[in-house]
Amino acid sequence: MTDSNEPDDLREKHERNREQRIGAVKRWVAYIKSEPPEKWGPQQNAVVNDQLESAQNVQTSAAHKQYVQDVAAEIAEGADDGSEN
Repeated sequence: MTDSNEPDDLREKHERNREQRIGAVKRWVAYIKSEPPEKWGPQQNAVVNDQLESAQNVQTSAAHKQYVQDVAAEIAEGADDGSEN
């Protein structure tokens, strides 16, 4: 017996997760707008550093590593010239 609602349930779950992530990003934006960088900067650095550490512990292909480096370089270029990505 198959559950014909299963794909819909999964889509609904993914949409809920997406909405939660968007909500978290909006809360973070509001927080950084209301607080000085001295307060939120170290918090953001801790998150980024933990993500980088986790990524370094994952086995990835050389092609994927190059892709990540290319994306990071594009982001850094955008930050250097003041444009928003």
